[in-house]
Amino acid sequence: MSGMWGKNIRISIFGESHGNAIGINIDGLPSGFNIDMDKVMLEMSRRAPGKSPLSTTRKEGDIPEILSGYFEGKTTGTPLCAIIRNSNTKSKDYSKLKDVMRPGHADYTGNIRYNGFNDYRGGGHFSGRITAPLVFAGAICKQILETKGIIIAAHINSIGNIKDKSFLDDEITLDLINSFKGKELPLINKELEEIMRNEIISARNNLDSIGGTIECAVFGIKPGIGNPFFDSVESTLAHLMFSVPAVKGVEFGKGFEISKMKGSEANDEYYLDGKDIKTSTNNNGGILGGITNGMPIVFNVAIKPTASIFKEQKTVNIATMEETILSIEGRHDPCIVQRALPVIEAVTAIGILELLG
Repeated sequence: MSGMWGKNIRISIFGESHGNAIGINIDGLPSGFNIDMDKVMLEMSRRAPGKSPLSTTRKEGDIPEILSGYFEGKTTGTPLCAIIRNSNTKSKDYSKLKDVMRPGHADYTGNIRYNGFNDYRGGGHFSGRITAPLVFAGAICKQILETKGIIIAAHINSIGNIKDKSFLDDEITLDLINSFKGKELPLINKELEEIMRNEIISARNNLDSIGGTIECAVFGIKPGIGNPFFDSVESTLAHLMFSVPAVKGVEFGKGFEISKMKGSEANDEYYLDGKDIKTSTNNNGGILGGITNGMPIVFNVAIKPTASIFKEQKTVNIATMEETILSIEGRHDPCIVQRALPVIEAVTAIGILELLG
């Protein structure tokens, strides 16, 4: 089933964008873990819509209701199930889209895959709305990882052609990571914030959208985690990244750029830092042979431009089998990169906890 993932941490997601609720079931969490719900809600608010001109005006509280696996503030060790109720839906905005396929969306592929029985309202089960339960699960996994000294942080690496610095450029400090907190556009180079903001607003004003990239890093992870080939750190994390709607590319360390290097440039040379073995560069993103080498895991994720744009587009009405022109209505993000960022952190936390198991 496509809605289930994992061996050690097993998750199952359910729901549709305009259904009664969306939710997740998490199996494999340790018993007796004290969940800080304030921290959970902080993560939920980072992904939630309707907070600024950079996102959709749809407002959802994204308040998780835990139904099982949680008692007197602690995990019981049994499956933890939570739902998030949908409240601010406008399904009539999608009534004419039942047969008219939106370019860039999963309307056509979903219709074919499920023989026309898919819930098309707001994208149904294909919607980015379904990432809210993933953020809930990731928020819990993040807290568990923090007790092991592992921290996950991400920043916006680019919006369109505007590019931030990389985690690979300089030493990453706790001060830098903390500077991201509370920022809608977390950046290493803070001077780019207004430029990126204007780029997103410009796309909105032109009835269009824009994409970008997110760079994520895992700090404090020990060497020796992961396996070669099918259960490598890269394959585990990439599986989860590509489970997030709108992700179209993942590269670890220098990624595709490493193909332009000589071996003498790409190899990360070792040195001793006291009793710890470290590398002077991190071109391979902290992973060799599918296994961590003790350096931060660093990878970049490509997020495509929001598929819902207000410009007229050519498409097909599958009921009449006629070509037509579509003008999308409703409430849509001009850019989803900033809202996808906490989702990327969340699924990374799920993946790392899976690998530690």
